[in-house]
Amino acid sequence: MRILVLGSGGREHAIARALHLDPVVTALHVAPGNAGTLEIAHNHVLDPTDPVAVTELAARLRPELVVIGPEAPLTTGVADALRQAGVPVFGPDRAAARIEGSKAFAKEIMAAAGVPTADSRVCESSREVDEALDAFGPPYVVKDDGLAAGKGVVVTEDRDEAVRHAASCGRVVIEDFLDGPEVSLFALSDGNSAVPLLPAQDFKRAYDGDRGPNTGGMGAYTPLPWAPPGLVDEVMATVVQPTIDELRRRETPYVGVLYAGLALTSRGVRVVEFNARFGDPETQVVLDRLATPLAGLLQACAIGGLDPATRLEWHPGAAVTVVVAAENYPASPVKGDVIEGLAEAAAVPGAYVLHAGTKLDEEGRVVANGGRVLNVVGTGPDLAAARATAYDAAFKIRLRGSHHRTDIALQASQG
Repeated sequence: MRILVLGSGGREHAIARALHLDPVVTALHVAPGNAGTLEIAHNHVLDPTDPVAVTELAARLRPELVVIGPEAPLTTGVADALRQAGVPVFGPDRAAARIEGSKAFAKEIMAAAGVPTADSRVCESSREVDEALDAFGPPYVVKDDGLAAGKGVVVTEDRDEAVRHAASCGRVVIEDFLDGPEVSLFALSDGNSAVPLLPAQDFKRAYDGDRGPNTGGMGAYTPLPWAPPGLVDEVMATVVQPTIDELRRRETPYVGVLYAGLALTSRGVRVVEFNARFGDPETQVVLDRLATPLAGLLQACAIGGLDPATRLEWHPGAAVTVVVAAENYPASPVKGDVIEGLAEAAAVPGAYVLHAGTKLDEEGRVVANGGRVLNVVGTGPDLAAARATAYDAAFKIRLRGSHHRTDIALQASQG
């Protein structure tokens, strides 16, 4: 099978790695990719959000499947353009991708489908913002209605900060605060049925102890030893399938991965948000443990042939990923510095390195080219072992000014 993956981050390297390990994949292309995908696939320089450029590349490569990694190409209609050209695509059309592109639309879908979520108000004026903040009280939860790469949400006790964030966004969703731990669950869908992957947990804040600004994610792990038994079945029945049914009813069938960001509150499971693509960095640990070959699953979704009775196979044990971020991330990351120690990190038994924000310089050296630069994955028989392996490898990476959290999966690994 010839496959084209769109994107350049750690998530896309993880997807490409899983496809590279699948024996049915005969040709693997990534656009634009990074220095890591270059080692296992053919990279192509293009803007993945440009439907015309992507369709032209697909016409040349003749892929049997295109896998869209990030959210931006979905909301610019890349999947629509490819489907119109007759190319099978794993990723929702622009209309269905609004489930991530607009928080207000997602709330509308959840209300229609009876999906449990926080009470909320859509606000477009300072008066509406003040009224909503009064109604819900602290801690205040203010979400940019549009795409914000995981950084559009402010949760704060400081009303002035909430007001400032709302003013900087324009249209916002203000909602009731959800208590309890958060869980990410991905479900693969062909527009009718869905099959769940393993739940994972990520770490949004930049620094240890969940301090500092929100980021795209600083690490993740699976399994979740503290998650209640039956959680996945409950979420599939009360969240995922009703959402897919509602989108199909609106004649915008959802084809791709539906990412449910969940809070396990004292009142039960609630949806924090939906995303229209694999989460980053949760994908890096979830796909590590997936034993079922990936290509056939994604193709079945793309062509409408996913068997709802599919039971995925999983490798035993645990996986932990630690994000190595560039100096001054997330504010204004420093780019261009040389990365050293990659071979030493990869030589740690049970560890490997996925590239996120990297490229090759003119001398062929791997350099930082983004905020989240590398994802160091550690595996082992349990979370404690996987975590130790991930950090053993991460400490071998040398990048001037870089930083990473030291508490990824710490609490879960201690039982």
